[in-house]
Amino acid sequence: MDDFSIELSEAEIKRERDKSRELRRSRWWKNRLALGRCHWCGGSFPPEELTMDHIVPVTRGGKASRNNVVPACKECNNRKKYLLPMEWEDYLQRCRKDDET
Repeated sequence: MDDFSIELSEAEIKRERDKSRELRRSRWWKNRLALGRCHWCGGSFPPEELTMDHIVPVTRGGKASRNNVVPACKECNNRKKYLLPMEWEDYLQRCRKDDET
């Protein structure tokens, strides 16, 4: 594990995932989806094509709270997986460099 790893129990992870499910049902979240914008790529998508992404993943110590979740298209969410924001930015920069060569 790296310097950013946090050991979480299965119970803690389950609790945060349960909170995420509750948050998905909230009016606040439905309003965020209605905007139709992926936080990571900025693309426009129908609300049903957006997923909830934790900026700091639950398995790495992130919480299921309004300030840690964003709408993301399925492609960005699948590519980001469990990366922290700085790791995600590094990944994107590497992809851009590969595209340039």
